[in-house]
Amino acid sequence: MKTRILAGALVACAISLPAHIRAVTAIPAPGANPAECSNLTTLKLPDVKITEAAPVPAATTGAVRAPHCRVLGVIGTEIHFALLLPDEWNRKFVMGGGGGFVYRIDNQASAVVNAGYATVGTDTGHQAASVTDAAWALNNLERQVNFGYLGVHRTAEVAKAIIRSHYGSSSARSYFSGCSNGGRQAMMEAQRFPEDFDGIVAGAPAYDFTAIGAQFIKDIRAAFPDPRNITEPISIATLKAVEAQVVQKCDALDGVKDGLIEDPRSCTVDVAALTGVTDPQRALLKAIYAETRNRDGVIYPAQPAGGEGEMAGWALWITGVNPQMMAASKSPSLRYGFGTEMFKYLVFNDPSFDYTRYDLSTYKKDTALAATVLNATDPNLDAFKNRGGKLLLWHGWSDPALTALASVKYYEQVHARDAKAGDYFRMFMMPGVLHCAGGPGPDTVDWAAAIDEWVEKGKAPERIVAQKRGGVGTAATVARTRPLCPYPQRAVYSGSGSTDDAASFACRQP
Repeated sequence: MKTRILAGALVACAISLPAHIRAVTAIPAPGANPAECSNLTTLKLPDVKITEAAPVPAATTGAVRAPHCRVLGVIGTEIHFALLLPDEWNRKFVMGGGGGFVYRIDNQASAVVNAGYATVGTDTGHQAASVTDAAWALNNLERQVNFGYLGVHRTAEVAKAIIRSHYGSSSARSYFSGCSNGGRQAMMEAQRFPEDFDGIVAGAPAYDFTAIGAQFIKDIRAAFPDPRNITEPISIATLKAVEAQVVQKCDALDGVKDGLIEDPRSCTVDVAALTGVTDPQRALLKAIYAETRNRDGVIYPAQPAGGEGEMAGWALWITGVNPQMMAASKSPSLRYGFGTEMFKYLVFNDPSFDYTRYDLSTYKKDTALAATVLNATDPNLDAFKNRGGKLLLWHGWSDPALTALASVKYYEQVHARDAKAGDYFRMFMMPGVLHCAGGPGPDTVDWAAAIDEWVEKGKAPERIVAQKRGGVGTAATVARTRPLCPYPQRAVYSGSGSTDDAASFACRQP
């Protein structure tokens, strides 16, 4: 009870921060030249220390190539950030999200600096050994709140203040873009801090964080029933055979045979009819495809078919035994790592938590406190709408980490309470795409350009072209393009032209 009271008090304090922290104002040092990168170390900001500011020359390799000023700093006790200020600024700002449990400074949008955007990333107030490590949260309410939502907000405010000082003017537009936990951060910003950003891009968002943890526990109980004897329950070769059978049955249902399932909900997979799998493996497949439930009903939606045989699919996230992960964290798969760590350190504050003994019957009560900090499930986006904000959500249908049906659920909840939600919130589903990227489907989109065009021109996106690239680096080529359509529309083949060309498809209602 004492822990719950302290947590509630900390959350309340975090929401009602003093104005000098909520709206940061830079106080330039006397005589400083704001245009000089190194002078930023003398900038005075409340509760902020800038530890480094140095120019970075243009590069010919890597994601970040444009010359820029790199600013490192710490907000409060331990919220670290890295801000990139391009030499040629387009007067716009993009904050990038952080994946997993954000074990170091992460900026999923860092490459936008090449297009002239100032951009920032943060560790949300902690450092860790790996992306699945949550031990940093043990009995540390400040870190939990910073990770949950406050670290991103405070970093955004500080970054804007530094930008104003360095360039001598505020950003004309501010955006956020993130995937997975970064997508959760994106939705948290739209819900809790609607004034922070003009446009937000949420990819494959882990927005119902505690329910995702429940799904992971359900699945690892099925895949690894004995943590003392972890073995691979189903081989990658068998998973490839399963995926091939699924695609064979479901591919042509959308009117074109192209190796992609446009919408997995249109196809029912009969696990009992699959060949090449044993009875225990059939039971495992049924458990993974199924909804996550307890006596109160559905906790989290089902897992759509697709992506089973990809190396970055089920083998990485659900059923595989990764030797490197086992050596580093004793986690055979990513769902195993994230699920157990969440319940150990963010739900129960108990490192001895045993997933084999937990049956989810008390899930709602157990996760109630953690949900107030971690979950971005509120469908009320009125404040974001009223300030003119725009939200893009995208999700790969073959995502092995976070079921795409959860994003569909949130979309439907928002539209159920606001019939005009399409004016500010649109969702795009990506056939054949895994978690944030990968898979056979076209997975590359310039989301920064898409949200910028919507905010700047006020025209909602009716069609966004995604690319599938082959090769690496300068040798990369575009192997396939496909239009992404605002949900619930789908890309429908016209009947002529290449199935690898977006021009051969039109967006239509199902």
